[in-house]
Formats: sequence, structure tokens, C-alpha cells
Amino acid sequence: MIKLENITKQFEGKSILKGVSLEVNKNDTFLIIGRSGAGKSVLLRIMAGLIHPDSGVVKIDGININNLRENELNRIRLEMGIVFQSGALFDSLTVRENVGFALFRHSNLAKEEIENKINHSLELVGLKEAKNKYPYQLSGGMRKRAAIARAICFDPKILIYDEPTTGIDPISIDRIVNLIKELHRQLSVTSVVVTHDMDVAYKIATEAAFLFGGRIIFNGKIEELKESADPKIRQFLSGNSSGPIQETEV
Repeated sequence: MIKLENITKQFEGKSILKGVSLEVNKNDTFLIIGRSGAGKSVLLRIMAGLIHPDSGVVKIDGININNLRENELNRIRLEMGIVFQSGALFDSLTVRENVGFALFRHSNLAKEEIENKINHSLELVGLKEAKNKYPYQLSGGMRKRAAIARAICFDPKILIYDEPTTGIDPISIDRIVNLIKELHRQLSVTSVVVTHDMDVAYKIATEAAFLFGGRIIFNGKIEELKESADPKIRQFLSGNSSGPIQETEV
């Protein structure tokens, strides 16, 4: 489904990703973890074709997206739903307009069909009654759910979540976790999740990769991650700042 081969990326001469390779299989919920500044969000954006790697290959369903023209790449992007860390909702648009944004711009569907898809997406995330509200009128958890509704409205094959539970209360976190799991079941999508919350990770992920120093130092089952003896991984999972591992990845 998603395959990265020897991906490198620099910004202003600083190396962020140093030969990252990983594979996300169809219908997996794949976790990417690592310390702040490790390049996780950069990696997600490379997966989604939003930025290009300096070298390496990105394949979606066997297609090397690095070689695509912009219109071809846009067709691939429309098969992905992306939930950004901030939600990235348009403040001047209602929830309905935000959720249906891609359909209004990139589909030939009749207005009634678009409205049905918007309503269905909002119903799945429990926000149908908020469709005519603006983002500033929503709580943090509701904004996250609105962003998820927008991500699923175009019937994507892949859902990408960048820190989906950051900045919301524990009850909203639990609701988002259950929503991610339910959407994965109902929609049969492949999910890629970046999160620092290991409680969330253990509840939703099947596979995991640990990014450290611009490289993947673990790639395997989530159960194997829990049992890893690597001191860098043990320190991260325990949240213990003491000890000899003090490297800032980038």
C-alpha cells in the first residue's frame, strides 16, 4: 500500500531524514513514533506527496509518486485523507463547507450527492448537528472530529493522522481513539498515525516504526515494541529523562 525506500530530506542544510525505509500494508494501522523534532510530520507529508524527498522513492499502490505530474499526483492525494495536528479547518467556512471542501472543488457529483456524503461523514463522527457552525464555535475535540469528517468525506483508501489527540481533554481523547478504531473497521482503510501518547498508540496500532536520529531504529509489531530492549526506545516509552541518551534528533 505505502512503501518508502531510502528517503532523505534536509532543510537549510540540516539533515532530517537519513535513509528511511518502511512499508505500510493494506488495512494496517501503522504507528510512527519518536521524540519531538525527529521528523515524523515531515515523513507524513512526504508519504502524502505534500513535500518531495531529496532522494529515495515513495510508492503508493506500487506507483512511484515522485515521478508524477501535479495533476496525476492530485489524483493520488484524493485517495488519502489527512488529519493535521492543528485540524487545519478554514475559519471562514462552516463545518459543512470544511467537510465538503474537496468534493466541492474536485468532484463532478451533484449537489445532493455531496450533501449526502457530508451528512454521512458528520454522522460517523457525531457532528451532524454542528454542520452549520464555524470552527471557533467548536470545542477542541469537536474540531478534531470535524477534521476527521473532512478527511473521510472523499472515501479515501488511506487515512493519515498527525497527533490526533494533542490538545484535547481525556474524555475527548477516548472518543477520538474509539472513532479511529471504528472508522478503520467500517471503512476498511489503511491508517498511519503519529502520536506521542503511548496509551493511544497501544489501543489503535498494529504495527510501529520508531524514528530516532533521522533513521528507523525499530519496525515491527506493536507488541514487539513494548518488549524492545533498545535503551533509546525504553527511555522514550518510560518517559524518563534521566540517563545517558540525550541526543536531539535534528
